[in-house]
This record gives sequence, C-alpha cells and structure tokens, in this order.
Amino acid sequence: MKALRPQSASDEPLRHDIRLLGRLLGEVIAECEGKRVFDTIETLRRTAVKFRREGRQADGKLLEKRVQRLRGSDPNSVARAFSYFLHLSNIAEDRDQNRSQRARALADDAPARGSLREAVQTLAGQGVSLARVRRLLAEACVMPVLTAHPTEVQRKSTLDVHREIAAALAQRGGPLTPSELAELDAALLGRVATLWQTRMLRYTRLTVADEIENALSYYRSTFLQVIPRLYADLSRLVNREQPARPFAAPPAPLEPFLRMGSWIGGDRDGNPNVDAGTLERALLRQATVLFEHYLQEVHALGAELSVTTLLIGADPALLALAEGSGDDSPHRSDEPYRRALVGVYARLAATAKRLTGQDLARRSTVEARPYDAPGEFAADLAVIAASLAAHHGAPIARLRLAGLQQSVAVFGFHLATVDLRQSSDVHERALAELFARAGAQRDGAPLDYLALPEDERVALLRAELAQARPLASPWIAYSEETTRELAVLRAAAEGRARYGRQAVRQTIVSHTETLSDLLEVMVLQKEAGLIAPAGQEIPPEDGLMVVPLFETIPDLQRGPEIMAAWLDLPEIRERILRAQGGTQEVMLGYSDSNKDGGYLTSNWSLYQAERALVPVFSARGVRLRLFHGRGGSVGRGGGSSFDAILAQPPGTVAGQIRLTEQGEVIQSKYKDAEVGRWHLELLVAATLESSLAPRAEADSAEDAHMARHGDAMAYMSEVAQRTYRGLVYDTPGFADYFFAATPISEIAGLNIGSRPASRKKGQRIEDLRAIPWGFSWAQCRLMLTGWYGMGSAIEAYLEEGAAGSGAAGSGAAGVPRSRRARLDQLREMARDWPGFRTLLSNMEMVLAKSDLAIAARYAQLVPRRALRERVFGAISAEHARTLAMLKLLTRRELLADNPSLQASLRERFAYIDPLNYLQIELIRRHRATLRRPDAAPDERVQRAIHLTINGIAAGLRNSG
Repeated sequence: MKALRPQSASDEPLRHDIRLLGRLLGEVIAECEGKRVFDTIETLRRTAVKFRREGRQADGKLLEKRVQRLRGSDPNSVARAFSYFLHLSNIAEDRDQNRSQRARALADDAPARGSLREAVQTLAGQGVSLARVRRLLAEACVMPVLTAHPTEVQRKSTLDVHREIAAALAQRGGPLTPSELAELDAALLGRVATLWQTRMLRYTRLTVADEIENALSYYRSTFLQVIPRLYADLSRLVNREQPARPFAAPPAPLEPFLRMGSWIGGDRDGNPNVDAGTLERALLRQATVLFEHYLQEVHALGAELSVTTLLIGADPALLALAEGSGDDSPHRSDEPYRRALVGVYARLAATAKRLTGQDLARRSTVEARPYDAPGEFAADLAVIAASLAAHHGAPIARLRLAGLQQSVAVFGFHLATVDLRQSSDVHERALAELFARAGAQRDGAPLDYLALPEDERVALLRAELAQARPLASPWIAYSEETTRELAVLRAAAEGRARYGRQAVRQTIVSHTETLSDLLEVMVLQKEAGLIAPAGQEIPPEDGLMVVPLFETIPDLQRGPEIMAAWLDLPEIRERILRAQGGTQEVMLGYSDSNKDGGYLTSNWSLYQAERALVPVFSARGVRLRLFHGRGGSVGRGGGSSFDAILAQPPGTVAGQIRLTEQGEVIQSKYKDAEVGRWHLELLVAATLESSLAPRAEADSAEDAHMARHGDAMAYMSEVAQRTYRGLVYDTPGFADYFFAATPISEIAGLNIGSRPASRKKGQRIEDLRAIPWGFSWAQCRLMLTGWYGMGSAIEAYLEEGAAGSGAAGSGAAGVPRSRRARLDQLREMARDWPGFRTLLSNMEMVLAKSDLAIAARYAQLVPRRALRERVFGAISAEHARTLAMLKLLTRRELLADNPSLQASLRERFAYIDPLNYLQIELIRRHRATLRRPDAAPDERVQRAIHLTINGIAAGLRNSG
C-alpha cells in the first residue's frame, strides 16, 4: 500500500517511513493473498485518496459501490489491509516524534515545551528555587493508573510485533552500510509478514487474567526501563550535577513521587469477573515481573562490577557484605563487589520464592535469608554505592546501580499500587445484610438499614466503627455478593502484609452520593481486619484510604458538601492525619458526567467542583489529592494531559495528582519506550509548573476570570446541558436511533474486555456504560460526546446574554449587554483563560476528526425514516452551529493554526474512510441476517466488522 505525498520538507522523514512500511505491507499482501486481492485493495485505496483530495461526490459513490461489491473473504482482507496500514502509520509517527525530540536535543535549542528542563527553567524565571522544587518532590504524588476499561482491540501478539517493527525502524535511521540497510529492510519485511499472518482478533472474550498480562507487558517494555531514567534526568536538574565532576558521588535516589497504579484485578464496579482471586493474581503477577527484573539487573550488575581490591580499595561495610554473602569461590576472592552481589542475588531470589512461591533465579544460589522489606534490599545496594563513590567508582555506579537503587525506591516489592473500586450500592447491600444477620435492633424491632434516613445511617455507622466486636460472623453464611466483598477486602489485607502497604492503598467508592456511602466502606474494612476500631491507637498506614468518586453532574455539585462533612468527623480526621499523612483523595468522573450532561456542562461542573473543594480542604488543614478519571476521547477527559493539568484551577494540583490511562491510549502512549518516557515527563513537568507557579498571581488571575466570565460559563453550561439532554434523553426514539446508527451492538460483541458494555440488559441509554457510549460515536465519525451542545450554548449567549438564566439572571455582573461585547468577551476567554482555551482546543480536535457525510451513511442504518431524519437533522444542525461558533471565536478555519496536524489527519482520513464504508455495509448485511429467523450469523462478516472497529480506532488514536 502507498502513502500520500509529503506535505512539507520537514515531514519528509515521516513520509519516507510511512511509504516504506506501506510498500512492505503491499508486497506481503500481494505475496500472501494474490494479485487479485492486492489489486482490489489498491483500487479502493486510490478511490478513497482521490475522494479525499478532490472531494467529488462521484468518487464517494464509486467507493461505496466498490465496497458493496466485496464478497467472500475479500471484506476481511480489505479491513485487515487498511487497519494494518494505520497501525504501521502510528508506529512511524511515534518514531518521528522520537526523532524530532532527539534532533532538538542535539541542536541544543531552547528546551521543548513540556520537558523537565523547560519546566525547571520556567520556574526559575518565576523565582522558584531548586530547593523548593526538591521540597515539593519529597511530598509529591504523580501516578498514572492503568485501567481495565479497554477500547483497545489489539492482541498482545500484535503489539509485540509492533515493538519489533518500531525497533527496526529506529535502527534504520542511523548511518548504515548497504548490506546493513538491506539486512534491516529484510527484517522489517519479515516483521510485517508476521503481522499479516498473525490473527488480529481474539476469538474468546478477554479475561481479567489476560488484562493483567497485557498491562504487565508495558512494564517490561517501558515503565521499568524509562521511569528510573526520568528520575535520573530530574535528579541532575534539581541537584545541579556538573559534567565537570564525573567522579563526585551521585546523589541519593529521589523520594518516590512518580509511581504507577492499576485498577486491573481490583476494580469490581460492574464486573462480576473480579473477585479476591483476581486481586491475589494481580499482586502476584506484578511481584513476579518485578522480581524477574530485579534478578536480571543484579545479575548484570555482578557482571559489571569486576572491581578488584588488588587495584583499588573498598569500604569495610562492603567487605563485610562480601564476607557474609556465602560466596567462597577462589576466582572472586579479590572481587568484593561481585561476592557481595552473589549474596544480594541469593537473598533476592529467596525473597522472590517466599513472596511468589516460584524459583525465579537465573542460576543456582547459596542459601540465604529473604529480605523482609524493600528497605533491606535498598540498604545493601547503598553499601555498594557508597563504597564505589569513596573509591573513585562513581562513574561505575551510574552505569546500572543508580537506576536499580531508584527502581527499588519506586517499585518496592509490589511494582504498582492496585486500587479497589466498587459501587456504593453494593456496599450498602452488604452492610444491610450484616446488620440483619447480626440481629441488630432499633426501637425493639429488627433493624432495616436500607430504610434508614441518612442521618440515622451516619450515626449507626459511626457507632459501629467504635465497636471492637465484629459485626460479621464466621458461623453465618452470607449472600454471594457480601461474601465476595468481604473476601476482596481480606485479600487486600493479606496482599499488603505480603508485598508492602503500597501494594493496595485506596478503595474507591463509585456513585458516591452521601456521607454514609463512605462510612460503609470503613465499617467493611474493620470487619475485614484492615483498620482498627475508632478510639484505639491508629497504626501508621492503617487500612485503605476511602476515595469518593463523584461522577454525575448532581454528584459533582454535592461533592464539596460531602467532603466537608467527612473531614469534620473526628475519627476520620484522626485517621487522615495519622494513617494517610494528612492527605485525602477525591476522584472526579469525566465519562459519566459527560454522558449525563454533555461536554460543556461536564467540564464546567468538574471545574466548579475542583474550585469548591480547595477551600473545604484548606480550612481543615488537609491536603487535597484529585484523581482524574480521564479516558482517551475528549468526551471522557482526553486530549493533552499537559494542557489539562496546567488548566486546572489554582491550588487543585499542589504536587498531588492521579489520573487514569484507559483504552487504546495506553498502547498509544506507552507501547514505545521513548514515547512513553515523553508522556511521563509531560505529566511530571506539568505537575511541577502547576504546583509551583506563583500562587498569589494565579489566584488573582483566576478570581478575575471568574468575576468577569463565571456568569457566562454558567449560562452556557445550562443551555448546553438542556440541548444535550433534549437530544439524548428527551427525544422519543433516540435510543432506537443510537443502537441502529452506531456499531454499539457489534462493539458489545468484541472480545476486548472482561466487563459487559451495559449494566443491564436492554437498550436504555441510562444503563449503557460511558466508555462504549463514547466509543460508538467515534466509530461512526460523529464524536458527539466531545462537542454536542456547545454551538447552541455559545449562540444563545451571544444572542441573549444571561437574560432569563437561572444561573446568572438578567443583567448579572460581568455579562456585557451588547452582542458585540459578548463576542469580545468570549474571544478574550478563548485567549486568556486556560480552562476555556483548553476546552475549545480539545473540541476543535474532535470536530476536525468528525465527518458528517460518513455519519449520514451510518444514519441510513436506522430503518424508520422519520426517526432518522429527526435525530440526524438535529445532530447535523448542532454540528454546523458548533463549527460556525468556533470559527467566530477563533477567527480561523479548523486547525488552521496547526497545518502539520491538519495534513496528518487529511492523509489518515483517506485510509479510515474505506473502513467506515466497509463497516456500514457489513453491519447492514449482518443485521439483515439476524432478522431472518432461519439464518445463522456469518462469522466472516462478524470478524470483518470487528476488524473495521480495530482499524478505525487505530486511525483516530484517541476514540475510547
């Protein structure tokens, strides 16, 4: 397959790589499938490219007819060809990003925006000292959290081949002899051939165990390698390490501020396949991968440290470590570092065996006592490092030892922190059963917990927390649901005891609506032995932090009030101060708030909730940590993480941030180690800038924005929500339209996750999970969750101002009275207010990826013409309105200020379009078959549909 021509000279290396990979893919297809199939694919490709270049409807009709004529196995071949081309293009783009960053570094130009060096320089220009940066890092928490919310439909087998292609492509960029180049191109051809001959889809549904293994592959390829390097780079910056002093002792490892988190194996919300066993498996497999890494590094370190005391001295502590190692080989009698590492390796292997039950050692070891904690392992490494530094060996320590020391500080014996998550109604039912089976009474009658008003629930739960006696009995058989909940919490307690308290730190309460929702989890923790009863001495790090998740618009509005009540409970406050280091986390849900109220209202509600939480926490002397439940698509909080963090209200970051990484974004960000490193660097740099920027100046600017523009935002949010809900929830037949005009039913049949797409059977929007909801709109190229309602909101504000708005009222302060003045105001907001600017920027990217002409073809799948015209007519009108309003505010066409992205998208569309056309045709065939009672579904058609879903997701990159 061929790629389009380069748009500019600077893009030529990328275009060269895409052309190369496209040519190799074409050769593989011609060889494996034959000339007829290759010609069919090429004809479709040329038609689609011509259609995108010239925009003639005749070419679009021709593309549609050629797709409709595909029969037999041809649809599968076409879907695979275009999907794989888009995957290969992604690999080339990642390679180009790495190449550009390296070129910038070699040129020693001004550091790239978002880099650590640029962040430190920016802060220095604002008067922030390096000592202050170091103080923040000592208390900071930056944690990406990988979740099992997949819209990624690739198998691990294909991802592995992707990495090998990326590695070969990177090697190809260096100076090569003709024979070396020929060898590399042969290797690339072999990898592309392997990709083509590897099954793209899973034939069975992904299990939680599969999800665990898929996530761990990113640790092997990326996180274990690049996180220590990132720490080293930052250490050099904040400690002013001088290249002129290479023999100076390296600084001690930085306090671990950047760690990894995971929901995989602990997130039970709506997933019946997650239980105590999956949590135990997740912790075990994480530890296994980590110990394999540690053992490999210590083994390599032993090979490196061939230092002999015949030539150089060694510290007494190092010599004592060597003597106690059990290594009596005469070949190493003068090599104390190697002897010491023999003992370290043996202790590490013994620790791995005790914690994982497996013999992970690469070679035979001496008898040794296991390490009781990561600190003991770190102490032995520190002895080795100190001895090297004292005897002119600092450069040797920097080769591998320093990175291993930092890894131990970051990953401990657990690798990543696994969160627990469950819905509040499950906790509620479990407590109700425990009280009922315990024979609890109220006013002489059996206690009905579910019937209690909120204030009585709170009083009852607080009293129960103060009780030392158990509420649950080992002699009573409880329901399966209650038994599972208690078993998960007990597994968490056992996991913390085995792997360390960092293994499980948080339990997240989905659908938090009341104070009792949080107290219920505290009582369940007490029953599982995770926390001590109130009134007793609270051990440090006792129990799990209870984290509320505010998801819907009403929940976000109630959140600050609930948190104030939570923090004011004396027993909770004491636990926060003693066992949580004075920090309380609050999670904000982007997906469900968007599904509930639409793009603008969701973002404004999140922003308002964050602003309201800051004074609640500040007044009580508790550190706020926000956990952002973002997804890949803009409708789920996606877009640039760097820009999103900098656009947060002042005081809401303060060195503390966690955020979810979901869907195909995980592989997009972290499949390639260098790309992954850059994304982690962006997170850290944005956190530093947002946390350390002069607060008084930021507060003043924020106060000014809210005073001048708050009423405008409130008014637009109200209009946008009314417009969005008017379509989605108030339009008769809308659910029928959605299930017919998008591939939601076919997505539900994909084997991409262990979690069902809907909470209940049936076709109710309310029951559908937010992730497949947004993913479906992306597949049909509408991206409705990232813009719908914005056009009406802006237009209404321009035409009417805040008149009649319940949020602002007629003549509200800060609302200009003329349309021209309101337009100037919105343009000022788009230019100067980071929150609104980011909102528009993300929406612009979504609108650039949407395509109403293709969406109209999906609408033809709706059998009822009147419904189709009514709903799609409303969507089309709002889309046009939103485009017009965005152009009015920005005074330019879509992406006119980013021609490189504009050109990239234009090229991609020529390869995504055929997949959309093919998906529509295959869905039509599949559903027609399902309507015939005597016909069985054609598996080839189903597979082809799923292949198109894969390819479209790959082409759009952030659709889940």
